[in-house]
Amino acid sequence: MTTTSIVLGSSGLIGMHLLHELEKKDTNIIAVMRRSEKNLPKKIIPLVIDFDDFIENGLLPKCDHLYICLGTTIKTAGSKAEFRRIDLDYCLAFAKKAKESGASKISVVTSIGANAKSSNFYLQTKGLLEEEIKKLGFDSVCIFQPGLLLGKRKENRPLEKIGQKISFIMNIFLVGRLRIYKSVKAHDIAHSMANNSLSNGTKILRYDDFNNT
Repeated sequence: MTTTSIVLGSSGLIGMHLLHELEKKDTNIIAVMRRSEKNLPKKIIPLVIDFDDFIENGLLPKCDHLYICLGTTIKTAGSKAEFRRIDLDYCLAFAKKAKESGASKISVVTSIGANAKSSNFYLQTKGLLEEEIKKLGFDSVCIFQPGLLLGKRKENRPLEKIGQKISFIMNIFLVGRLRIYKSVKAHDIAHSMANNSLSNGTKILRYDDFNNT
């Protein structure tokens, strides 16, 4: 039976890889985006919308699985308030609309260290998203908590580029309990997202899970 998957954040580093991974599956794929993208995989159905207007008035097509890869940084967003609007408010609003449209499964990318009670604003926001999504009543919730992402982005993130350059050295020292903080390729996360789905329950996936699918 063919299912329908919706990808939020489809133009980002993980999202673009995820589209290619899902293209291998027996599923219709709807990519939510703010502007048209060139060179999309053939099976992809673009849904170009204004996020703010859509959240107020829009409905998502009937779907089975929502994938959330949307995310930014405080620096890119320009303020903590704008960062929270994108990484929490938008993501949560789309999750609610997907549930209303029949989705029983949701997969979301947050961050290693995500914790709603964290003193770090970034990790606190990611943790709040996790907690709120768990309350929505999806049959299956898969939460992906990567460390530093490796891969070439369309947008410029200087600090992340520096982190990527030294991550290979840092990874050598991240052993034992610290393994979960290792940098990970965006493609590996996307592959894991496309191949991890529960019938029921909540699953949190970290570094070793991304390399065992």
